[in-house]
Amino acid sequence: MDHVINGVSKFQKEVFPAKKAEFEKLANGQSPEVLFITCSDSRIDPNLVTQTEPGELFICRNAGNIVPPHSNQTGGMTASIEFAVAALGVSHIVVCGHSDCGAMKGAINPDALTSLPHVREWLGHSRVATEVVKERCGCSELNATDHIALVTEENVIQQLQHLKTHPAVAAKIATGQVKLHGWFYNIETAEVLSYDESIGKFTPIEDAETQSKLVANK
Repeated sequence: MDHVINGVSKFQKEVFPAKKAEFEKLANGQSPEVLFITCSDSRIDPNLVTQTEPGELFICRNAGNIVPPHSNQTGGMTASIEFAVAALGVSHIVVCGHSDCGAMKGAINPDALTSLPHVREWLGHSRVATEVVKERCGCSELNATDHIALVTEENVIQQLQHLKTHPAVAAKIATGQVKLHGWFYNIETAEVLSYDESIGKFTPIEDAETQSKLVANK
């Protein structure tokens, strides 16, 4: 914990002074362009990966980068998505999964989560992903060694579908004001793949022009 506290001191003394004007503007409000939904995994740093500054990303994190389908029961993710889209006016939503995801290992083997009942229930939102991969692979059981990447990618696709059930998101997609993006981040190599709905595959992100074609709004 000491290095965390020392980090605060370093930020205040060395980093903040150079960005003081920027933080003064941010103190009066925010206008992020992107809602970035990713995993709570400590190895994922959205601002580092995207090289963005404070105020540019509205970040929502949870185990497995999950978006529960919309329902009448209010939850933290539902409220945050509604706020980002309807109040802040974000124009892009990214769902970003990652390599070696512990949540996806749990989704593959839910029987190992008997001592974590809330985690097991939460990962029920990823069941479609595991069932799709089982069907495609023609197997009755999955294992983390062979199937985690496939499940992680499919989970991103399914969470994009869940996003479309949220009224605020659906309305903005219908009018072309919001675009959805599905990403897969490889921790070891720094490679980021983006879901191309036209071919049903994840392909490397090359540049902004290419990425603009890789949206999942249909």
